[in-house]
Amino acid sequence: MTAPVKKETDSKAQPTAPQPSTSTSTAVQPTSNQNAQMRQGNPGQDQQNSSQTVQAPGQGNGQTQTPGHQQFSQSDLNRIVLEYLNKKGYHQTEATLRMESTKIPGQPTIPLNPSNSAFERPTTVVSNRSNIEFQQQQHQQQQNFSRQRHFDEDPKIFGRAYLMFRSWSENSLEMYKYELDKFMYPIFVHCYLTLIQRGDVEEGRAFYDKFYNDHIILHSYEVRSLGGISLPSHLEENEVAKIFKTNKYKIFVSNTSMNLILSFLNENQAIGGGVIVRIINSNIEVVTQVEVSSTSDDNNGSIENMEGIPAIYQLINEEEENKKDDKKKDKKRNVPDQAINNKAVKLGKFPNDPEFTKELEAEIKQRDELQKDKRFDKTLMEEYTENFKADDAEDTPARDTLPLPQRTAYDLKREILKIQDSRAKIKLNAAQAALPSTCMYTFHNTNNDLTCIEFNDDSTVVAGGFQDSFIKLWSIDGSPLRSVLKNDEYNQTIDGVAVNGCRRLVGHSGAVYGLDFSPDNHYLLSASEDKTVRLWSMDTYTSLVSYKGHNAPIWDVKFSPLGHYFATASHDQTARLWSCDHIYPLRIFAGHLNDVEVVEFHPNSTYLFTGSSDKTVRMWDIARGESVRVFIGHNMAINAMAVSPDGRWIATAGEDSIINVFDIASGRKLKSMRGHGRCSIYSLAFSRDGSVLVSSGSDNSVRVWDIKRGTMDNNNPQPEKFTLESVMAAKNGDSVADGDKSQFQNQQSPHQSNQQGNKKPEDPKRKKEFWATQDHMAVYFTKKTPVYKVHFTRRNLCLAAGVFSG
Repeated sequence: MTAPVKKETDSKAQPTAPQPSTSTSTAVQPTSNQNAQMRQGNPGQDQQNSSQTVQAPGQGNGQTQTPGHQQFSQSDLNRIVLEYLNKKGYHQTEATLRMESTKIPGQPTIPLNPSNSAFERPTTVVSNRSNIEFQQQQHQQQQNFSRQRHFDEDPKIFGRAYLMFRSWSENSLEMYKYELDKFMYPIFVHCYLTLIQRGDVEEGRAFYDKFYNDHIILHSYEVRSLGGISLPSHLEENEVAKIFKTNKYKIFVSNTSMNLILSFLNENQAIGGGVIVRIINSNIEVVTQVEVSSTSDDNNGSIENMEGIPAIYQLINEEEENKKDDKKKDKKRNVPDQAINNKAVKLGKFPNDPEFTKELEAEIKQRDELQKDKRFDKTLMEEYTENFKADDAEDTPARDTLPLPQRTAYDLKREILKIQDSRAKIKLNAAQAALPSTCMYTFHNTNNDLTCIEFNDDSTVVAGGFQDSFIKLWSIDGSPLRSVLKNDEYNQTIDGVAVNGCRRLVGHSGAVYGLDFSPDNHYLLSASEDKTVRLWSMDTYTSLVSYKGHNAPIWDVKFSPLGHYFATASHDQTARLWSCDHIYPLRIFAGHLNDVEVVEFHPNSTYLFTGSSDKTVRMWDIARGESVRVFIGHNMAINAMAVSPDGRWIATAGEDSIINVFDIASGRKLKSMRGHGRCSIYSLAFSRDGSVLVSSGSDNSVRVWDIKRGTMDNNNPQPEKFTLESVMAAKNGDSVADGDKSQFQNQQSPHQSNQQGNKKPEDPKRKKEFWATQDHMAVYFTKKTPVYKVHFTRRNLCLAAGVFSG
């Protein structure tokens, strides 16, 4: 075998015809000028590559070829190198070589082709793209990568990016700090919305809870509205979120401040700077100016009014105008006509289906026969006849007044259980009303977000609504909150105790303000700031229906005592009647001049009571849809109502710290009860026998009242007549009797009485507000827990619940 022959030729020589290739191989070395050009076109190669020989394919047989006199043109050499770079994937070097090769002058050469050269073309990777097409494709890929990158990042990078930018802004020079702080609020909002949109709900809530206090003072309306978002679908329902997603947030800053921000973010791009850069590019409109602005400059000019999003300002202004209109309407409130309280009402028990009544009485008799050997004060039949059976009296409503679904065997079982519990209940209606036993439930670590509490009829489950738009359920007796769904982790128990005695229901997009369980404990209703009511199944713990109809936040919701129907109270000054099988309201009760704060059904379910911020309570006939009673006597908004079990009286309470008791039939006020001082009253509840009323409020107490004392049921004068004078007297406040003062003094502790000699005498006018009336029986104080809810079980045990505020 012979060594390859290297031959140097003049760069101007013409190529000669190559000799035939037999058993030898030929190695052709380019000239020094061509080597220089190759080095220029391939800057990434070392010196060895510049002198490396180019061998033709076919060298693998180990034989040499006689040297020829051919030479390759500059374009052919460039083409060979470009094909090599393309095959190896050096696209950037390939693009550079293409650009440089177009600038190198050279002598025209005869192109090589198979007819004049034995040099076989090397195999190349097929590519249909030109240099321009390649660059366009690379740019498009970079854009797509930039758009999708924030969906692929660690969700915790948003919190780190915000914290990094905030720390840097706080440590900056004072002259730039004001302008740098302008970016904090839009960055906070879009980081939170991006996390929710990605589906990282837990990280989004953690981000919001950690940083929302930075902006709650200047942007309280927007921040509180965004706090109700908990699902990606809520972004399309929340007005503030929609505005931020569709509009850019305008900011005026100086050129110097903007350069500082971009320089800082580029230096820290890998640890969160890139996230903020994308937010600024996509969602913030930055308008630069020459001079650095300060707080005083913005207050004196119109810069601050031009910044932000105009749609947000418009939304806030509309909210303020609505509040002003509500105040104007409240001032124009007139005393209603007395004639409205003369309409006939039927307050008796609602009659059962005759077939259902027969089955119920037969079952009761059968159980009495089985229990005849046991000693009871009453039989089940006696208890049923006395407290449950509807008599054919004049005040009994007709059955066709309120259509109800067919009763089932479960309803029969539940009715018998009610009768048994009624017979076994604690008697509080002796010659003198007795004090009930009270069990207090205190909720901790709620971050002041718990807005409402509700117990179910069996008193085995308690539900809480939160400002963060979700609902939590707790098991009171320790039994698991079982679901009919298979493989549910909440069904697990250890020694009969639930592994997890709490469930969380997510579906609303705003704060939850009202909750209520159905009488059969199979369903839960929730009212929210998002203007909807949701029906939840207590068998699967899922949302079944969303009822839409109100055009403002809903404050309260209540199930009918007979089930199937429910009522809502809203900020739009109306109450509405719904049925579970219709998604639209059956009745709209309009007549109040301000928010309807609370609703309550009459025990026979044919009447509805509404309490309003216009300081009145109205009674509505469900069948006719008209107001039949108006109760007046409060000075401020009404927060709570309770109807006695026999349907004769209604107790109302509110912000004025007074409990008024009204006779429903006549519409007259029976009496007023005081004892909560100047604190708001949150909840009222009658005992099962109707002899005791329990109230709770923001004074961290549960108070017990003798409801019959001071009324005509206790051999007292007739209730006061409904007149203009009585209304004015209620506004001015009734005087407190001398006996009340002595009672207040008797309730003081010895420690308080010993210290009175060392204290200055208090102002009698201020002290008067804290005297309790004579029907005040007892008070149970908590340490630092406002009591949101009081509830009587079927056996007359009082349950109370509140949030620890210490």
